[in-house]
Amino acid sequence: MTDSHQQAGADRTIAQVRRVFERRAATFDDVSFLPREIATRMASRLDYIKVEPQRVLDAGCGPGSDLSALQLRYADAGVIGVDLSRRMLSRAAAERGLSRMPGWLKRFIPSSRQVVQADFARLPFADATFDLLWSNLALHWHPRPDRVFPEWRRVLGAGGLLMFSVFGPDTLKEVRAAWRVAEDRLGLPPREHVLPFVDMHDFGDMLVANGFETPVMDMETLTITYRSPEALLADVRRLGAYVPMHRSDAEADAPSGGLGSRRLRDALSEALDERFQSGTLPLTFEIAYGHAWRRPDDTSRDAQGNAVIRLDQIGRRRRAAD
Repeated sequence: MTDSHQQAGADRTIAQVRRVFERRAATFDDVSFLPREIATRMASRLDYIKVEPQRVLDAGCGPGSDLSALQLRYADAGVIGVDLSRRMLSRAAAERGLSRMPGWLKRFIPSSRQVVQADFARLPFADATFDLLWSNLALHWHPRPDRVFPEWRRVLGAGGLLMFSVFGPDTLKEVRAAWRVAEDRLGLPPREHVLPFVDMHDFGDMLVANGFETPVMDMETLTITYRSPEALLADVRRLGAYVPMHRSDAEADAPSGGLGSRRLRDALSEALDERFQSGTLPLTFEIAYGHAWRRPDDTSRDAQGNAVIRLDQIGRRRRAAD
């Protein structure tokens, strides 16, 4: 991860991210079309991978939309959802017929029906608990994704599969450009309004550096069109994509969505208006997909990062596979 992304992460905290999604939980359905579409595309990739997990973790389950699909695909598996937002988890629990309950009571509930509140980088699970870790459009919200991968590796068993999707750097590029135009016209110093997103090649490097093997990363660009700047900006707010550090909680909850002064909001809308194409306003989403396998502990790497397997392990692995 580049220094700029590390600094951006340092400027955000887990508490800030949690507050953003606590506020967004009630209106998240208005933008759920995007994660639902990406979940479908992730599932199509999973069709080509032979895996029969006994325990599945949905990291960043939000209101729980993917939990049912994962349970349907792996009927005999225990599927657990984890998210930073309590309100998102309350919705997920309600969707699955659960309610928030004391820890002692959860012991009597089948593991396939549990949801847990936690930070991705500090999961409350034992080592090697899961066989499949699924994360749909969630990792990019974490302030330090480079610290998440070691934890995901820890909770995956040897040979476990990680499958995830994230926003890439070109996501919301029209909004970034409009902010720059608006600030320039008002003579304001530029600042970061929209969260920066990590390049997929950096994610690939993080996978290799943190004990995953055979990583596969690919990317596609989706364009969503809007009829007005107001509708576009409303969806950006619902997604939680604005940098939270520049706004107080009161500003973020205001009708303006923390967009600043009236003059700045008007300048932003004007800059977006200039981007209309055939009566619609485009908004870009760069989607990166990744999957990799948790490297067994007895696999080391040489100076070039290539896997090195001891000769005495080859027969053992073949017998295990048989």
